[in-house]
Amino acid sequence: MGGITDFRSRETTGCQGRGPNAFAAAPALVLYFFSIYSERKRGLLVMIKFRPHLALLALLAAGFVAMTAHAQGSPAPASTASRAFPAFPAGFKTQNITVNGATLHVRVGGKGPAVTLLHGYGETGDMWAPMAADLARDHTVVVPDLRGMGLSDHPAGGYDKKTQGQDIALLLDTLKIDRTDLVTHDIGNMVGYAFAAQYRDRVTRFVLIDAPLPGVGPWEEILKTPLLWHFRFGGPDMERLVAGRERIYLDRFWNEFSATPARFSEGARRHYAKLYARPGAMHSGFAQFAAFDQDVIDNKAFMAQGKLAMPVLALGGEKSFGPMMATVMRFAASDVTEGSIPDSGHWIMEENPAATVKAVRAFLDGVK
Repeated sequence: MGGITDFRSRETTGCQGRGPNAFAAAPALVLYFFSIYSERKRGLLVMIKFRPHLALLALLAAGFVAMTAHAQGSPAPASTASRAFPAFPAGFKTQNITVNGATLHVRVGGKGPAVTLLHGYGETGDMWAPMAADLARDHTVVVPDLRGMGLSDHPAGGYDKKTQGQDIALLLDTLKIDRTDLVTHDIGNMVGYAFAAQYRDRVTRFVLIDAPLPGVGPWEEILKTPLLWHFRFGGPDMERLVAGRERIYLDRFWNEFSATPARFSEGARRHYAKLYARPGAMHSGFAQFAAFDQDVIDNKAFMAQGKLAMPVLALGGEKSFGPMMATVMRFAASDVTEGSIPDSGHWIMEENPAATVKAVRAFLDGVK
């Protein structure tokens, strides 16, 4: 359980005036979850009484470690900070496809059974370049930027995940793809679940990585976690606060939710900060979170129709959600395999891309 007990110091980069090692508080996040859900009986997860003293002790310990790291932290290695941002293979083609009142930027490459990769907040479809390079050897790989993110346009509405799940269905229709494997991360998990729940016969295998689903499992307890204050951050005044400071705001995510922030390279930070500084980008990003209340309603309706039946791999970063991903998904799917990305926080494709690609590839290939 390294995500709970490992309080070693971690290096950071791009802190914009902040002390290193902000992610030292993240083990408290995991312990908070496991103090709510920790007992298994006959294969079913049973809710037990929340033990506030455990979370308090974890938060106090994490705060002490964070302060110690602020005093002792060292700069990111130059070789890491200057690492080139990975590009998609030359065979991939990009296009803009209008669906459901939004124009989505999408990359398509490879040949074979389809696999669709969905990104989350703080990144774009560009995060998947190393994964796409591997899967394109024997798959048709589809990598969109979600509505309002990356190089997709910024419609006024439609940021609930039910609507975005329909975006993905219509996108695949345009590409003449009937069925697909699905690999998702962060908010991409939420869009992916909404797609899979609405079009159950179109998803063959489903990999969800390191983020909860609104209204599913311990969602209400997760909302109480102090590290997730950004779930309720948005609106005109908040947009004014971050205007011209997008890099500072995003560094907070990349630092606090990394096991080793230096692995989220300076090249990647500059790349994504530039995209999120585009007109309307931060407004659309905040809208993804503002839709969570509607997502809760929609997801509960989906679950009332029954659990997902396709094979599901629930992956958590070892120093982030870890096995909690499987805990969440067992409320929504009947065939769940638990997995963990070692030596990684939330940003799995930045922190340990090789292990992430290996785990996803094995699951999609049906390797036990």
